[in-house]
Amino acid sequence: MAFSEIKLFQVKPDKLNEFESLILKIAMEQKKQPGCKNLRYFKRFFILDKIPGSPRELTKIVKCVKYFSYWEFSTKEEYTEANN
Repeated sequence: MAFSEIKLFQVKPDKLNEFESLILKIAMEQKKQPGCKNLRYFKRFFILDKIPGSPRELTKIVKCVKYFSYWEFSTKEEYTEANN
């Protein structure tokens, strides 16, 4: 059975460039892990204020910028091994 992990990263505005360049390097290594089926990093750009309704684009940074990662493996065991 496939195993997935979702992580939230909260990045201070003055560290955005540093985080984005670091995450590119990390992602290249993570993709090489045996059993890795999918890996994605993405930045939160929109918010839902009212439901139903269109998402509204975020226009200012209050405390941090949120990034998410999604890492999927073929099995839980391969995921465990990739994190050791």
